[in-house]
Amino acid sequence: MLFVFHTESSGTVPLSHNLTTVIFTLLFANNSLVACAMALCGGVGAMALPSELIVHIFSFLSDRDKLRASSVCSRWRECLFYPSLWMELKLRVGGGSNGGGYGSEQTPRLDFLMRKFGSFVRELQLEFAPVEGYLRPLNGVEGRMESVESDPQFPGRWKEAIITYLDQVLCVLGCIRNNRNLQKLSLYGDTCILQDEGILDSAYLNQVDQGGVKIKEIQQLLVEVLSNSRQMKWLSSAFMLGVVTPCSLASLSNPSAASLEHLSLLDNQLPCLSSPVELERLVHLRSLALDFCDFTSEMCRLLAGGHRAPLHRLSLMVNGAALEAKPLDCTASEDDWKALVRRCANLRVYMMALDVSSQDLLRVLKPSLPLERIHLDSYSTLVTDGTLELISQQYNKTLSHFVLMRDDTGFPDLSVNRNEDPLVLLAWRCVHLSVLVIHGYTVWSHNLVAISRLRGSSLKVLAVSEESIDFDPDQGVFMEGDPVHNLVKEVSQGLGRIWHPSMDSNLVLSEPTQHFHREMQSFSLGM
Repeated sequence: MLFVFHTESSGTVPLSHNLTTVIFTLLFANNSLVACAMALCGGVGAMALPSELIVHIFSFLSDRDKLRASSVCSRWRECLFYPSLWMELKLRVGGGSNGGGYGSEQTPRLDFLMRKFGSFVRELQLEFAPVEGYLRPLNGVEGRMESVESDPQFPGRWKEAIITYLDQVLCVLGCIRNNRNLQKLSLYGDTCILQDEGILDSAYLNQVDQGGVKIKEIQQLLVEVLSNSRQMKWLSSAFMLGVVTPCSLASLSNPSAASLEHLSLLDNQLPCLSSPVELERLVHLRSLALDFCDFTSEMCRLLAGGHRAPLHRLSLMVNGAALEAKPLDCTASEDDWKALVRRCANLRVYMMALDVSSQDLLRVLKPSLPLERIHLDSYSTLVTDGTLELISQQYNKTLSHFVLMRDDTGFPDLSVNRNEDPLVLLAWRCVHLSVLVIHGYTVWSHNLVAISRLRGSSLKVLAVSEESIDFDPDQGVFMEGDPVHNLVKEVSQGLGRIWHPSMDSNLVLSEPTQHFHREMQSFSLGM
């Protein structure tokens, strides 16, 4: 069904079913609005509604629907440009509209939006939309993906997307450069496309931005945004093509340095983006996210200082590919962690280890580290049963989220030559475990049933890919019926809810650093 509203001109503007449903549902949902709704239905018309009511109704619409609704009539347009409706903006730039972003053809609309609201927006979230077709299914292998470097059309799409990305980031930052009331700034880039280690190297980038002119202009605009801010509380930048430099944080104004509560600076190809000298100014910092190798003994001791607000959330990313350039030698020691935990009693840590060897993991996982969430993801390395044993013993009182992913051929069995499966022991020992996600390792069906019975309804998420589950051939001798059906039934009974193996490709294909960024955001918001 399509609703059409008559404008004050001779034309009509069609609105989506969702938009009109929200408007009229809100009118009738609240008893105090019934009289207004009746007047509207009785022929008085929407023009009789007070502006405050129209603004309140429009506050429930998405940004895209707000812009669409502004074309209906001058009255709605006037109401939709109330500053209170645009306190928060979530933008996806570059990549094309098929990736959910603003394509090049929509740059004028983005420019209009930012010029109109950029000076008073309070929260801005900017993400780079994926380039259409930068991954495609592997031939003959369902659920697996391959890069498209050999696709002759892809470099052209990539080049166009990067040009759009640079222009639109310049547009957005240029319109908020003088915003003194910006409280939250979150930037995220697509690492598969933007990093040198991704699909295409920096030679392609130089074709788009020769001499890095636009990148330097973006860096300067970010410096102006930070220096002009007066009440920044949340600053996050992850894998943004070198937009943030080691000098960026120094430009943060003193009022914002005093008010900042969350800081996240991640770019594993650059030197440390947040030095202890700069962190010393951020005395009210309660949440921090950075590369594990940048979390040095000096920084840990600084955060344990008595003159600061206690740290509540710490998100750390360990990238095995970067360990040669960023060794673990200077990272926080066991004594440093003990001092930090004594000062910050409510501190919880989220960690992602990407392609990190078990030997390096043993150096990273200090006993006093208050680990609440861990994500072990790999393409070539293998997590050992000894690593899982260590995690389940050291963090049995704090661990709540455990994600074990591997995207490679074969499904190693961690229970080989063991009396007990290490995953079952993890579920038994970790009394607060509520999220368990597994792909790329063999999980025997009887062990999956044991895990469900051990944790029961307290295990809120149990996601195991269908191809990771294996069945004991001897089991079929003693059980009747389809083994998959029996497994689903028993695990469902153990959890106290309906359960099925995961067949969602997103479980396997989720880009690890993107997952880390999003998990870090929700983890930090819970402080």
